[in-house]
Amino acid sequence: MDPNESPSQPTRRSFLTGFLAAGSGLIATLLAPLAGLGVFLDPLRRKSTLGKPIRVTSLAALPSDGVPRKFPIVADRTDAWNKFQKVPIGAVYLRRTAASTIEAFNVACPHAGCFVDYRGEEDHFLCPCHNSRFNLDGSIQNPDSPSPRGMDSLVVEIRNDEEVWVQYQKFQAGHAEKHPAI
Repeated sequence: MDPNESPSQPTRRSFLTGFLAAGSGLIATLLAPLAGLGVFLDPLRRKSTLGKPIRVTSLAALPSDGVPRKFPIVADRTDAWNKFQKVPIGAVYLRRTAASTIEAFNVACPHAGCFVDYRGEEDHFLCPCHNSRFNLDGSIQNPDSPSPRGMDSLVVEIRNDEEVWVQYQKFQAGHAEKHPAI
């Protein structure tokens, strides 16, 4: 290069091309972590159906003699980043104690979470895992039961004089007090 020659000045076009390339690179660099953060935090913003009333059955489906009936709880379920529509999330025992009074119990045993069966011939609930027996009102029947508490009762509503809605909840097993499971 001749010492008398001055370096060429950048043109407006080369400046604009460099500016757009740097801007595009900056956007691409920031966009990836923001998208990853959105995916990571997505489960935290979703709402759960647990603890909200869910329509379970009609009042006519429950016998008036107080015999418990088992019903599945069907609702939308969100598992991390997956959403499932209308799937079984649990089950409850419902029994009519008066014309329009219903008791509801979670089918999970408070001891270890096994499913409790209703024994109609013996008129009690039985957990087959550790032989815990429960009365129809959910209280512990046998004094040597390993269950720390009676069956977990749930809030029941009767809507429109015919629909049975249950505030379904799961509780931690193995504790003497009911602690909602998260």
